[in-house]
Amino acid sequence: MFLAMLGMGLIIPVLPEFLHELGAGGQAAGYLVSAFGVTQFIFSPIAGDISDKYGRKPMIIFGISLFALSNLLAAIASDLTLLFVSRFIGGIGSAALVPSIMAYLADITSEEERGKGMSWLGASMTSGFIIGPGVGGFLAEFGMRTPFYASACLGLLTMVCTIILLPESLSSDLRLKRQQSKDKRENIFRQLALSFKSRYFILLLIIFAMTFGLTHFEAIYPLFVVQSYGFTTRDIAILFTVCSLIATFNQIVLTGWLTRKIGEKAIINYTLLFSAVTLILLLFSGNFYYVMTITMLFFTFGNILRPTINTLLSKEAGEDQGLVAGMNNAYMSLGSIFGPIIAGILFDVHINLPYLFGALVLLGSVVVSIKGVKVKKDVTSS
Repeated sequence: MFLAMLGMGLIIPVLPEFLHELGAGGQAAGYLVSAFGVTQFIFSPIAGDISDKYGRKPMIIFGISLFALSNLLAAIASDLTLLFVSRFIGGIGSAALVPSIMAYLADITSEEERGKGMSWLGASMTSGFIIGPGVGGFLAEFGMRTPFYASACLGLLTMVCTIILLPESLSSDLRLKRQQSKDKRENIFRQLALSFKSRYFILLLIIFAMTFGLTHFEAIYPLFVVQSYGFTTRDIAILFTVCSLIATFNQIVLTGWLTRKIGEKAIINYTLLFSAVTLILLLFSGNFYYVMTITMLFFTFGNILRPTINTLLSKEAGEDQGLVAGMNNAYMSLGSIFGPIIAGILFDVHINLPYLFGALVLLGSVVVSIKGVKVKKDVTSS
């Protein structure tokens, strides 16, 4: 997960210049981010089901290989069409990779250990963003497309490491039993309909809102700071590197302590609320260090929120870790579809509108969380 996110982080600083070269504005940028989410949404539950039956490792390898192919196509893209194709392929790769890794983690941890495991998994994802943008900004000095080639190479390296070093987490007997099972899972849209009545629906809904807010923030962030505050590619690289580093440190130090002190539900409520506030505060000044502080806070709240929700969702999943991880990714995908599209449209109307609307969505999710999230008493006890 670290290497995959590192590869994704590499390309962040060059996006404004890359999109400008291809004649793309805020709306096109939003559609490009959403294209990733469309195929991620469609294939996530399918990938989760396959990983339950045939093992986590094959799906992880498959996902990483598509990730590498996606970045290679982006590197050679000379128009938006090929860039969209690369994003669609990347979405399929993410659908195979993310739920399989989350289910793998659930396979090898007890419920008591799972919160810590999810926290470390979240830290590994964020760590990719620590190094990625900084390295991407450096590589961009050798050419705007260099970060894409480097990202593709990292994907291939990760695939080789996975093949050699990663053991399968599901026993052959369990995989055979599931393969012989005659129970058929519904298609993605039927699964979504059934999830509305599930005991973990509110958590899935918050995952959607969280991802909506995050992709709303990230989809037009490079364009926003360039057009509104005049930041450079190097400035963006420094921002993402420093902010991700501090946010990851805060997550590792604070998540466990906050869970013991105030419990998971309070963490969810407060991080959603403070995330909404930071989106609004971002609009008040173009001072570099002010923007860095606000961005760092937004990343910190998101980094603490993500493993907290994933832990609760995993505990509710029981034996259907692959399926629920797939639904988790599907709701993340829905957020990453609609968040960037709306952000891009609003950005072309007024540069500040995406962050105001994103804050509104996150505030609404606070109300949903307060009324709907329930946790076991022993989970929140200190």
